[in-house]
Amino acid sequence: MSEHDEAESGVTSPELRRRWTELNQLLAEAQEAYYGAAAPTLSDAEYDEAMRELEALEAAHPSLVTPDSVTQRVGAARVTDFRPIEHRRRMMSLDNVFSDEELAAWLARTPAERYLCELKIDGLAVNLLYLDGRLAVAATRGDGRVGEDITPNVLTLQGVPHRLRGEAPAVLEVRGEVFFPVAGFEDLNAALVAAGKAPFANPRNAAAGSLRQKNPEVTAARPLRMLVHGVGAVEGVEFGSQSEAYARMREWGLPVPDTFVVVTGADDVTAFVRHHGDHRHDLSHEIDGIVIKVDDLDEQERLGATSRAPRWAIAYKYPPEEVNTRLLDIRVNVGRTGRVTPYGVMEPVFVSGSTVEMATLHNAYEVERKGVLIGDTVVLRKAGDVIPEIVAPVVALRDGTERAFVMPTHCPSCGTELRPEKEGDKDIRCPNARTCPSQLRERLFALASRGAFDIEALGWEGAGELLSRGLLTDEGALFGLTADDLLRTELYTRQAKPAELADPPATGIRDGRVLSRQGENLLANLASVRTQPLWRVLVALSIRHVGPTAARSLAARFGSLDAIRAASVEDLASADGVGQVIAESIQAWFDVDWHRDIVEAWAAAGVRMADDVDESAPRTLEGITVVVTGSLQGFSRDEAKEAILSRGGKAAGSVSRKTDFVVVGENAGSKAAKAEELGLRILDESGFEALLARGPAGVE
Repeated sequence: MSEHDEAESGVTSPELRRRWTELNQLLAEAQEAYYGAAAPTLSDAEYDEAMRELEALEAAHPSLVTPDSVTQRVGAARVTDFRPIEHRRRMMSLDNVFSDEELAAWLARTPAERYLCELKIDGLAVNLLYLDGRLAVAATRGDGRVGEDITPNVLTLQGVPHRLRGEAPAVLEVRGEVFFPVAGFEDLNAALVAAGKAPFANPRNAAAGSLRQKNPEVTAARPLRMLVHGVGAVEGVEFGSQSEAYARMREWGLPVPDTFVVVTGADDVTAFVRHHGDHRHDLSHEIDGIVIKVDDLDEQERLGATSRAPRWAIAYKYPPEEVNTRLLDIRVNVGRTGRVTPYGVMEPVFVSGSTVEMATLHNAYEVERKGVLIGDTVVLRKAGDVIPEIVAPVVALRDGTERAFVMPTHCPSCGTELRPEKEGDKDIRCPNARTCPSQLRERLFALASRGAFDIEALGWEGAGELLSRGLLTDEGALFGLTADDLLRTELYTRQAKPAELADPPATGIRDGRVLSRQGENLLANLASVRTQPLWRVLVALSIRHVGPTAARSLAARFGSLDAIRAASVEDLASADGVGQVIAESIQAWFDVDWHRDIVEAWAAAGVRMADDVDESAPRTLEGITVVVTGSLQGFSRDEAKEAILSRGGKAAGSVSRKTDFVVVGENAGSKAAKAEELGLRILDESGFEALLARGPAGVE
């Protein structure tokens, strides 16, 4: 039998299988020697040659591929559970610029001797934590503070070392982007379609979907790659610049991109941006822009950050792709706060990596300003390559059948007359916040989201089902739902099996149906999320302007919902990152009687309305700002922050003239030098303990 015949039949000869075993064992031992013992047994050339032979052998004879193959990179048979992982150092977002003028303005206000320019890969941000050189945890970015554990899946990625080579630091957080190569993406979608499954919309979705598989073997079967773009927490080593950090990480075996450059002036930055703008589609992976960073780390520290993004870095987003399509209709959506938003319904069109059928039009004034008529051929683009946007009509293509959009005067969901919240507002709202079906469904969907209660079994369809069946009239009764309630639904039940009809389960049976797995999960979710921290409860209440950042600050500042409700606008506004507008919104929300009823119903159902705090902790740091840098023996980073917050202080992340005390531990970085430069009070760990116990007077 020839090799071709063997491949066709799925049968392999003993010789081929023996060669596969030899190669697999050789490479597995080489990997262990390289990553585990830091003592390579093969040269890079020998390793690459053996790997190419093994890959070619498996490509020609797929029956040879097993989870034990080094090409699959799956270790022990583990199941990914996506447990929450707190990053040691927050993963921040980047501010964006969209034109040469905006980039020039950023460069002018951020002068530096050197800039590092790199490609902005369109993938999924991940955080790898190496402890003493070994990969301990891999997590998604999440909300920047807490991500999901995807360690088993990341262990399958080619190019991601399980152990750093050489002398690695005690702690190293590595930030990078996991992406799907364009060619691999096309192959995957072809295979999915052939198997009768839905293809992914774009390479980024393919990367995210592949990385969040429960079974790591599925991840291993897909050609995901990762490139490093930064560091988080570091202990045991210091870097002087971003480029030096990249060089050291390459020495440790991490997948550092070879496309970044360090330049010395604005002209060189612009040249790099323009070059890759012209050649963005020549790469093996998708990019959506260029990231420019100040290279010097001390300068980065001096520049600091806003609440969401560093001031020392910017993302230049390339102009989005534009296409033409027909605008079939303009409809309106009623959001969770009652805002009525027009949106365009279009003939489906592929743009910037995904198929688009709808695009926001913001408000009636925006529709009129753009001169868009229903039936127009319109120019569609994705603003920042993400948000679908109708740019303008193609007037030359009109044939006279087009018609103007008329904004409704009454809510399409409940019939209530629409009106602006205050005179001069361009947005109009449905004032029937309590019983408007659209608003209530949006609020239920929002409170179940990952940024709020995180109720996995309650999605958009589930929210609609609970409302349409009359099981809920507002959010207050959510945690009182029972199995008998859910048996009145279709989504959360299934047809009972004959044996179940003969011997009804304890949860009951109704009209020949029993609870489905999703119904059981919803009840379990509702029971478990009642102990979520206070900030998540605040987000779930759908108080206008109160998102996760403000909610965290309020929870840290006040500790309980009762304290937040009782606080004055001035007290609320004094919380870090809150301010007058959010404070007034919170007070206005609690002034509504049925809002208070929701809180009371949740509390009666066992939802936790206060964070656990140490009541014995004295309020010794009221009005005091403290920065902790370096490692402390008796406190983790989070414990030190909590100790400051519980005593009424502000735990800041950067040193400035407004800082009252800087606590310096082992391996402190440039913050200590900055504190000395500014003449600030510097404390060691014993001084920090005295400060916590007795306040500023204790360290005089």
